[in-house]
Formats: sequence, structure tokens, C-alpha cells
Amino acid sequence: QVQLVESGGGLAQAGGSLRLSCAASGRTFSNYAMGWFRQAPGKEREFVAAITWSGDREYYADSVKGRFTISRDNTKNTVYLQMNSLKPEDTAVYYCAQGTSARTMANSYGVDYWGKGTLVTVSS
Repeated sequence: QVQLVESGGGLAQAGGSLRLSCAASGRTFSNYAMGWFRQAPGKEREFVAAITWSGDREYYADSVKGRFTISRDNTKNTVYLQMNSLKPEDTAVYYCAQGTSARTMANSYGVDYWGKGTLVTVSS
């Protein structure tokens, strides 16, 4: 059974940084693309970032490009999201996702498994 467990959420001030982690288990991590999505209060879940199984290509939503960086460590079965220059509009529950293609996740489909989410709150 695949499990994705996020950590690292919390409260940050505008302009600050947070790093999210997602530990995966249940199937061979290095065979799958990983991604991050978020859902703000009253809004639909949206794509944030995705990375290929090898880590050689990354995809980002326009709203986070240049501020957020996705990375992965296949020796630790973990994907990360480094979030810099945070804005109040980044406040959301952030979800880790696993699928077969980073490109399809970037189009908000093709997710096989979801984590339960971690809350990020950015104060102004």
C-alpha cells in the first residue's frame, strides 16, 4: 500500500521560507514522478510543482516559478518543496502526489496517490 506522508508545514511570515518534505513508501520510489499540489480555503486544488522520476526535469505553476523549487532524493524515498519569498496567497494545504508522468501531473491529472496534506500559513 502506497503511503505519502508530508511534513514541514507551519506558519511563516511573508518573505520567509519553508521546506516541505514528503516521505513515500509502498512501491519503488525511483520509478515514479512526484508532485506537489495545494488547496486554499474555498478554492479548488491546484498544481504547484512536479519532478520526473530521475529528477532531470521539473515543472512549475506560473504562480510559484522562481520562488519554489522541487527536488527529490531517491536514496531516501523523499521529495521536497523549498518555498522562498512566501506570500499570503501561498496559504493552503499542500499535498504530495505520486504518478507515472510529471508532465501529466503538471496538467493536473494522472495522480495515482495523494498524501493527507500539510498546512502552510503565510502571514502578512
